[in-house]
Amino acid sequence: MHIQVITLFPEMFSALAHSIPGRAQKKGLLTLSYLNPRDFTTDKQKTVDDKPYGGGPGMVMKFEPLYQAIQTAQETVLSKHCDTPPPQVSYLSPQGRLFNHLAAEQLAQRQHLILIAGRYEGVDQRLLDQVVDEEWSLGDFVLSGGELAAMCLIDAVTRLIEGVLGDAESALNDSFSNTLLDYPHYTRPASVAGHKVPEILLSGDHEAITRWRLKQALGRTWQRRPELLKKRVLTPQEQVLLAEFIDENSE
Repeated sequence: MHIQVITLFPEMFSALAHSIPGRAQKKGLLTLSYLNPRDFTTDKQKTVDDKPYGGGPGMVMKFEPLYQAIQTAQETVLSKHCDTPPPQVSYLSPQGRLFNHLAAEQLAQRQHLILIAGRYEGVDQRLLDQVVDEEWSLGDFVLSGGELAAMCLIDAVTRLIEGVLGDAESALNDSFSNTLLDYPHYTRPASVAGHKVPEILLSGDHEAITRWRLKQALGRTWQRRPELLKKRVLTPQEQVLLAEFIDENSE
């Protein structure tokens, strides 16, 4: 996958040279590149923002530098893959569609992504209307810019690229991968400050462990994110396990 990010602060993305995104790049499974809108300005000040029409606080990112950066990003892809359609353009925005695990799975199927990390009060609406295909939001809060949101999106998508994770089942067992939160995890030692690992995990009975983990995942989701259970049609076994968890944890 090749991801191009349009940002005023490409240096912020140095964090992606580490951990799983860094590993994916070393394996050749992920390529990241950055375009700075300031490089597409025509004045000495390299102006990328201006006051909003109609007045009001803050500044708005100008149309032309962003448009030229997007055109360059798309031409870069088409010059190497002339038989593919232009890659879709995504804008990180509080007004966008909620980015979740399902969205990450969908984006991970693409070969190319172009992400716009906005700043200030946002970008000229004409850019969104003409060249942006989709907007993504991490949630109902506002960040200083789209860089952190873009990094989160890249990290979530990278995990789902085939071959990135050492254990392919790791991504399958992550929270939200099946509309359930993850089950609790334990490691050595078996006892810490008087708190022991559940005996079932030490039993070696893999069928029983699988059943216990599913019960815990269902129970955690019921406790913390009950709305997620409404999106899942529970199997008869899951109904029984959830009922057991609720009974065991009721006061």
